Amino acid sequence: MSARASSPSVLPPFPWVGLLTLAGAIFVSVTSEFLPTGLLPDMAAGLGVGVATTGLLVAIFAGTVVAATTTLTTLTRRFSRKRLVIVVLAVIAVANVLAGLAPTFGVLVGARILGGAAHGLFWGVVATYPSYLVAGKRLGRAIAITSAGASAAFVLGVPVGTAIGRALGWRAAFLLIGGIVLVLALVVLLFLPPVQHRQPLATGEIPLPLRNDRSMRGVILLCAAILTLMIGQNTLSTYVAPWLVGAAHLPAASVPMLLFLFGGAGAVGLVLAGFVADRLPKRGFVAMVLVVMASVLVLALAVRSTPVELVAFAVWGVAFGGVPALLQTRMMRTASPRTRDVAGALQTTAFNAGIGGGALLGSLLLGTAGLPALPVATILFLAAGLALAFAPELRRFGARRLAVAD
Repeated sequence: MSARASSPSVLPPFPWVGLLTLAGAIFVSVTSEFLPTGLLPDMAAGLGVGVATTGLLVAIFAGTVVAATTTLTTLTRRFSRKRLVIVVLAVIAVANVLAGLAPTFGVLVGARILGGAAHGLFWGVVATYPSYLVAGKRLGRAIAITSAGASAAFVLGVPVGTAIGRALGWRAAFLLIGGIVLVLALVVLLFLPPVQHRQPLATGEIPLPLRNDRSMRGVILLCAAILTLMIGQNTLSTYVAPWLVGAAHLPAASVPMLLFLFGGAGAVGLVLAGFVADRLPKRGFVAMVLVVMASVLVLALAVRSTPVELVAFAVWGVAFGGVPALLQTRMMRTASPRTRDVAGALQTTAFNAGIGGGALLGSLLLGTAGLPALPVATILFLAAGLALAFAPELRRFGARRLAVAD
């Protein structure tokens, strides 16, 4: 028996350093994105505009991400992924410095548009980077590690940034995050392994338009599922503070601590997703979405019981905390190697459109049907998103049933 036949196959070392570097880059980018949410009153006072007007900065940023991500990712497909991450982080740093120095609200809007475009391209690149670093069987764990950067931004980055802004001024917070982003760009330069993302053509193979790639149908369908799921989640989560106070009758002073609890619960869910993404990817995803639906239903029905509300709120955070990572893993396994970059960009667009769409739907429902309508809409959209995510499997199952019946 040869040595090759007798020796077990050995996987390459797990790229912890590269993945943690990506997680750090995601941490500072997401912190930069949501930094204004905790500083809106301070920014409004400093610029002499209303809080509602200042709040448009969040919508403008998200809208720029939706509009720019796919186009910029497609235009930069030929560039080195590592160099692109460094350049985009540098642009995000410049955008934050400009925001911190902005003399007028108009200049601040321009800085946020620049930051939104860079943030969209950043996600278009880093969403696919783990798939170039690890083998398919370990992809779920890798994505869970990089996604921890986003969870840490909500649990730690945004609250700390808000505290700094209120202690030293909102301009200081933007300038500080700009400097930290530059430091992370240097870390990426030193520690992020370069990857080969371009797929060479076989001898005699003719390059086809990406729209003709067989995996694109699954990519588009999964983007529709992501959009629907995120609309459902954000219909309620965007207005969770009014819900906790107005529907669950919890004291307003408890909301910051409850939001911190929700973020920490999401981090727990992300750890769980890391365990199930490579072992039970489909069942784990279905289970998490069903638990989200069940916990939101309990929130809607148990408004008179504070302990039940708190438990349901925490369970909701845990269950949904792992859903984005599982969706990203599913996307990278659905897309063919040559469509991964475009799939990552479309995925980023779907996530951000869902966030904005959920906020808009929630606003419309609040103005018409009131708070009780929010969890109902959330459950309905989550159910529809789950069905879209598994539409191919449901179609194949139906075809087999018909074949057996015949």
